[in-house]
Amino acid sequence: MKSWPSPFIPAVPGNGLPVRVHDTASGDLCLLTPGPTARMYVCGITPYDATHMGHAATYVTFDLLGRALRDAGHEVLYVQNVTDVDEPLLARAHRDGVEWQALAAAEIALFREDMTALGVIAPDHYIGAVEGVPSVVKAVTALLAGGTAYRVKVPEGEGAPGASDIYFDLSSAPDFGSVSSWDRDQMMAVFAERGGDPGRLGKRDQLDPLLWRAERAGEPSWPGGELGEGRPGWHIECTTIALDYLGMTFDVQGGGTDLIFPHHEMSAVQACGITGTSPFARAFVHQAMVGLDGEKMSKSRGNLVLVSTLRHCGVDPMAIRLAVLAHHYRTPWEWDGEVLLDAQERLATWRAGLSGNGGPPADAAIARIRECMADDLDAPGALAAVDEWVSQSLSKGGTEIGSPGVVGRTVDALLGIRL
Repeated sequence: MKSWPSPFIPAVPGNGLPVRVHDTASGDLCLLTPGPTARMYVCGITPYDATHMGHAATYVTFDLLGRALRDAGHEVLYVQNVTDVDEPLLARAHRDGVEWQALAAAEIALFREDMTALGVIAPDHYIGAVEGVPSVVKAVTALLAGGTAYRVKVPEGEGAPGASDIYFDLSSAPDFGSVSSWDRDQMMAVFAERGGDPGRLGKRDQLDPLLWRAERAGEPSWPGGELGEGRPGWHIECTTIALDYLGMTFDVQGGGTDLIFPHHEMSAVQACGITGTSPFARAFVHQAMVGLDGEKMSKSRGNLVLVSTLRHCGVDPMAIRLAVLAHHYRTPWEWDGEVLLDAQERLATWRAGLSGNGGPPADAAIARIRECMADDLDAPGALAAVDEWVSQSLSKGGTEIGSPGVVGRTVDALLGIRL
């Protein structure tokens, strides 16, 4: 699947620092120690609506991580999926009277435009669930043969005679729960609202995740060999895409906190079941939720501030990005008019302060930005370092020729803000 054009990343003098991030699985800060190439997987959109600020926060955060890793001397191999067939997409297409393929294509195209405008570096591999069906079939067939997956007959009248859905047997997964550290009550409290089917008769455990959904009338399906016609469950899609393009035990699995359970938990244990090794990823990193009017911003609630709407109203995408960067990725925050106004004022001030040929020395500001990025992606701290340099430039001036250009390149390369 086509992604989007990546922005140019200017060179910055010197080298970045080793990067620490918060690992959800351990609950502690984790020093990333990739080899020459850092491998990162970030869960993508289900394309039944446009990019909202919660999406923007997630993809800007992992863009920052990729930039920090590159600045520290690593190549970055970045993979992102698109869940281009799933229940929410099919339901929205039915509601709106459009083909699900057309809806997905339109929303993916809009997402690409939003990511381009926000200066997000494109993934090296941008893979749709539909593209990944052959890998899912291979993996689920192997799990079934190995006894870690099982069949549940489709209720009479719903599918072809004798058809079965296939589930992963969590009793075969000793590492289950290691990503979230949640207890069973916590898991059950959200499983149904986050795509699970705890009430499905015939399952061995209410939490067992769906691997392969047998064909139903009016739903898309693909050949599954001995699995029968059907389509992938949600979690196995990311499991197989990550294994195909990154391999087991890659460096960072990323997404929003709403993916910790069940999605990242299930993706990980399924990968362990397929490969017989662990862990799936060395660090599980999660972006906090962005709210509006006291509730999490989400498609299901409909309380969305859309990136595309802001852009079409003339808002500079760099102001949108600055609004995100003003909040640490692990801290939940609320979108409102003040957030955007503050970002617009900051952007105008930075542009004024960086417009001259000379200015204060740049070395201390660059070092501080790097320190903040290496310290669990402390974007607010990095913004404060730029604020301080700009304030000195505007109030006292400076005679170091080229300093504004070096600071501007640093802001572009590490924070993704084009001035």
